[in-house]
Formats: sequence, structure tokens, C-alpha cells
Amino acid sequence: MTLHLHDTATRTTAPFTPVQPGAVSLYVCGPTTQGDPHLGHLRTFLAFDVLVRWLERSGYEVAHVRNVTDIDDKILVKSAEADAAWWAWSLRFEREFQDTLDRIGNRRPTYEPRATGHVPEMIALMERLIERGHAYADGAGSVYFDVASHPGYGALTRQSLEDMQDAGEEMEPGKRDRHDFALWKAAKPTEPETASWDTPFGRGRPGWHLECSAMARKYLGESFDIHAGGLDLRFPHHENEQAQSHAAGYGFAQRWMHSGMVTVDGMKMGKSLDNFVTAARALAEHPAPAVRLALVSGHYRATVEYNATAMREAETVWERFRATAARAAERLEGAPLAAAEAPLADVELPAEFTAAMDDDLAVPEALAVVHREQAALNTLLAAPGTAPSAEVTSSLGRLRAMLDVLGLDPLGAQWGQDQGVSGAEHAALDALISSQLAAREAARAEKDWARADALRDALTAAGIRIEDGQDGARWTLETRD
Repeated sequence: MTLHLHDTATRTTAPFTPVQPGAVSLYVCGPTTQGDPHLGHLRTFLAFDVLVRWLERSGYEVAHVRNVTDIDDKILVKSAEADAAWWAWSLRFEREFQDTLDRIGNRRPTYEPRATGHVPEMIALMERLIERGHAYADGAGSVYFDVASHPGYGALTRQSLEDMQDAGEEMEPGKRDRHDFALWKAAKPTEPETASWDTPFGRGRPGWHLECSAMARKYLGESFDIHAGGLDLRFPHHENEQAQSHAAGYGFAQRWMHSGMVTVDGMKMGKSLDNFVTAARALAEHPAPAVRLALVSGHYRATVEYNATAMREAETVWERFRATAARAAERLEGAPLAAAEAPLADVELPAEFTAAMDDDLAVPEALAVVHREQAALNTLLAAPGTAPSAEVTSSLGRLRAMLDVLGLDPLGAQWGQDQGVSGAEHAALDALISSQLAAREAARAEKDWARADALRDALTAAGIRIEDGQDGARWTLETRD
């Protein structure tokens, strides 16, 4: 089976054929740096991080662009309320986004352009649209896209102008039609002078939609393979991007991909509902790999539910992945670091896993293959005698290679040292638990079963999971409420 991907525009899943053979051009709508990153941001960026990983694992060279909207109305309002320079406010949260994505194992994009760095490209695009009769300047510094001039407007979301909801607000001065949208916004006397640029149409700042079209063309060309983002961006943002780019005569995105939303305890996440979860809060309450697993384990187009039960399950599953890989690595090399150096790109993935990922990134089905491989590896490690090292090596390689596609290789550079606690804490805990296990083993040797059971029960009550195997007892941390 070749790679099939869903296209939001056509609402079909079809074989993927890139514009340039062997290469994939991908544009993902990045953050607007107005405030703290939240679970919705992580959901989107992790979904398309998995896409990039699978494309690369499939042999493609990927040009991944993720923009930064570093100026807009909310940034100006919030920075003014905080008595901070708008650019300093924006940079603060741009860095917070980057640090958070690094922490959760998101690969950095090939290019990460800021809107404010591409004003010349935006001016050129506006001039082209005006020349072609699809945009107009209002004479006061603003430029608008003439929606009625482009028959294809509404194609992405399958809406007609007549069906589009009217916000009911008073039409902005300078607009010819209520549906027209701003390409460029005239400078306001209440806003900082530094938040505007000179153009042939007057001094002002970028409209949200214009910047993405301009940057996508600069870095990926007039036609590129995939435009991606959260489902909430389909309208008006992506609809407007497509309209202005097509009206300018560009092919723009050949396929649209949108990630599903995040619900918290069964409800749409929102500050007004008091269920808004920031990335910082999620990562403070749960190990980073467990958060990542929880957000990527569903299909990227489905809604992901975030709650205490889901996170307990993700923590448990992650700990089992980690413990199995660590046991296998120790069996093979005596130290996990040696096994972590295996070239995963050379590992042949199970056919069922490949088929699942080629079927529009069907991660739930792919994870089922991962769980079967983990169970098989545990069986090898628990078998009487010593399992052949070649079998353990092959099974561990397959397990790690599949998890690596999801950004969750337990022995990789990102998570290889992650034990849920710090190294010093883990060493101290290991010393204490090992002494209890030694006492338990001594009690069993003396056939003092009551004492042996009492020691095990005490460890279990403390959240320590004990596994008896051919090599003796091992411990792992259980997740707790």
C-alpha cells in the first residue's frame, strides 16, 4: 500500500503524490504569540510532527515550514495591558512555545519565519491582487480582498457567500462588502509606532491571512504539497488564504490536512468553562512522554479527550514501554546506552505497522502493532533460560523503530534518561527498593512467605510495581491518582 492521506478540501483519502518526486513541501500554521501555549497547540503540532516523521521514514526529504504570527490585535492589546513592548511580549511567548515543543519531543521545522520579517513579500502580493482586480485599497491605509471577485471563494469549506453567517456587526469603513477581509490594516493612533510599516497604500500592519500566503510562497513555491493546521482554522483563515493565493494565480496547497480538537472532561476546552489547560500545567502534572503519548495516540483527525483517566493510562503505557526497552537493553549490552545507538532507520518495520501509518496515519492501529511487539519482547525476556540475543535484538529494534515514528523511542536521545524522576532521585529510590527486594528474597529462601508477601505488599502500597523474572525481581513506578 502506498501512502494515502485525507484531503479536507475534497473530503477524500487518496494516494499521496508530491509535486516534486522524492520531496515533500509542508506548511503548518504556527502559533500566534499572544500567551501561553495550551493543549490545543500541542495537539496540532504533535499531529504534524508525526506526519513529518513518517514522511521521512518513508524516504521523503521534507521541507517543513511553521510560521510565527508575531503581531496581531491580541498581541497589541495584551502587551499594552501588561505595560510591555509588543515585540518583547511576542518574543517571550515565541520562546515559551519553542521550549515547550522541545520538551515534548517536537522536531523543529526546516524554516520558522516570523510575519514581521516578510512585509516586502506581503506588499508584492497585495500589489498583484490589486492589479488582477481582486483587492482594493481604501485610501486610508487598509487593503481588502474583494471576495465577490473570486468565484472559488468558499470552496475549501464548501460554503456559498449566501450561506456564510453574518456577524451582525457594523461594517468597517472602507469595506465594499461585509464579507471582504483585510489584507493590510491601517495604523491606529492608539497603537505603538513600531507596530506599523510603510507601504504604497499607507502605514499599517499585516492582516492575519495575508502573511501565511506570502511566507508559504517564499519558502515552498507557488504550488506546494500540504497545508496543515488545527480544524478551527478552516474558516475563515484557511479559506481566505486559499482564495487570495488562487486569485493571485498561484496553485498554493495541493492538499489540506486538519487535526482534531481537544476536549477536557468531555467538554470543549475554553477559559470561560474553567477547563483551560496550558502546556505548562500538563507537563507539571505528568511526564512529558506521557503527555505526548496521550495526544498522539488517537487518529489525528479525531477529537482527543484529556482527563485524569486518560493520563493515568498514558503514564502506565509509557512506563511499560520504557521498562521493557530498558530490560531488553540491559540483557543485550549490560547498559541501556549501548542499545540506544542502534541505527533505527535500518530496522524493517512490521508490515501491519507500515500499512496502518500509510492509511492516513492510523496511529491507533499502529499502536496495536506496537503493543503486540512489546508483549512478544516481554515473553522473550521472561522465557526460561536465556533468550537468543538475536531475537531480543530484533524485537527491541522493531519496538524502538515503531515508537520512534511517534516520537517516543524509550532509549532515544529525547527520552533515554527519562525515568519519571531525576537521576539522583532514581538512584536513591533504587537503593532503598533494592534493599527491600533483597530482604524479600531472603525471606522467600527461608520459606517465610508471610514476611515476603508483607514486603511486596508494602512496596505495592507505595506505588512500586514488582515483576519476578528469570533475572530476579525488577521494580517500576506505578502511576497514581
